[in-house]
Amino acid sequence: MIHKSKKGLRELVYGINAVTAALESAPESIITAYILKGKEDKRLETIVHLLKAYGISMQHSSRQYLDERSQGGVHQGIMLEVKASPPLTERDLPAILDKAQDNGQDMLALILDGVTDPHNLGACMRSAWGAGACCVIVPKDKSASFTAAAKKAASGAAAVMPLVYVTNLARTIEYLQDERDFRVVGMAGEAEDDIYKSDLTGALALVMGSEESGMRRLTREKCDSITKIPMAAGVESLNVSVAAGIALFEARRQRGLQD
Repeated sequence: MIHKSKKGLRELVYGINAVTAALESAPESIITAYILKGKEDKRLETIVHLLKAYGISMQHSSRQYLDERSQGGVHQGIMLEVKASPPLTERDLPAILDKAQDNGQDMLALILDGVTDPHNLGACMRSAWGAGACCVIVPKDKSASFTAAAKKAASGAAAVMPLVYVTNLARTIEYLQDERDFRVVGMAGEAEDDIYKSDLTGALALVMGSEESGMRRLTREKCDSITKIPMAAGVESLNVSVAAGIALFEARRQRGLQD
């Protein structure tokens, strides 16, 4: 959740993993830390030590205060107020891809077409991070906002995985295909090919549709191919974040990447 103050845009980060990632990646962006009074937790002690080392202001707060600020989120007794960064857009995408390529990172992208649940967005980002993807791309008007809940679900990915909001998803897919030589593979349960027989090597963007209706028609038409995750009889579909994780790690397996 982003709010505006006299000192500029601010947002909240909560949960032990998300807070730890923020401390490790951008401690200079942290304005204040709020810590639950009287809570004993070795993980919190480690966070407090880091906060002190960076000279970050700390306030001990009641559970009611943290519950209200997080709007009922699972804050685990720790919350940060940080300077909000402007969202990444299609104008940032070329530089993101160039940087990933220069760093020898795998040219693997995840496109989410209409995923509106913040927890699913965060979980997809975490899977993309774990699979070594270079970015996650979402449509500006058909996607969940990257709220504090999404950041908590994303865990450490929130601090390091580029999340790119694009105005026109079809045009972005064309850019990936025509300018960056990506193949774009959509995921749909009714596809004839299955993911374990599909070629997921090389520069690749995997497309996952919305939780309710899958990919939109124009997005599907822009894909180079459509594939599916084979399911046991009687099972219609998987949660989008689970399906994204399976697809991403199958792509990782085919690439033979090592930890």
